[in-house]
Amino acid sequence: MKIKILQIGKTKEKWIQQGIQMYITRLEPYLKIEVEEIPSVSILNADSQDMVKAKEASKCLKRINSDDYVILLDEQGEEQTSLEFANFLANLSENKKIVFIIGGTYGTHQSIKEISNYSLKLSAMTFTHEMVRLILLEQLYRAEMINHNRPYHY
Repeated sequence: MKIKILQIGKTKEKWIQQGIQMYITRLEPYLKIEVEEIPSVSILNADSQDMVKAKEASKCLKRINSDDYVILLDEQGEEQTSLEFANFLANLSENKKIVFIIGGTYGTHQSIKEISNYSLKLSAMTFTHEMVRLILLEQLYRAEMINHNRPYHY
């Protein structure tokens, strides 16, 4: 399975960077994973928050192929348990690249929502965008451990 994570903005917190790298390393035996940071757009370079989201969406769309399976992380998405998420991933086609999109400070533009195949909500709670990156990778790792019958998820 091939997974790409598109995230708007840099991960600045060192401890989060370390956690992200740890889970990427743990995932390498199970799937090909690529994390791509897309530069955020400053509100100073836009007329409105919607324009910021539109410019960030434009950058994302250039990195998505028409045959990719796009999963948007969104507070309005569907929640899944870790077991449901593992099953969901296991049922996706091995031939498609799965692209997760983590929006920017102001959220995600409608154009991204429209091209997404699925919208996923990680929690009813709100996390920083940097923490969402780490949580997503941990849940991907947990799903792989569940799907490979490894003792990580109890």
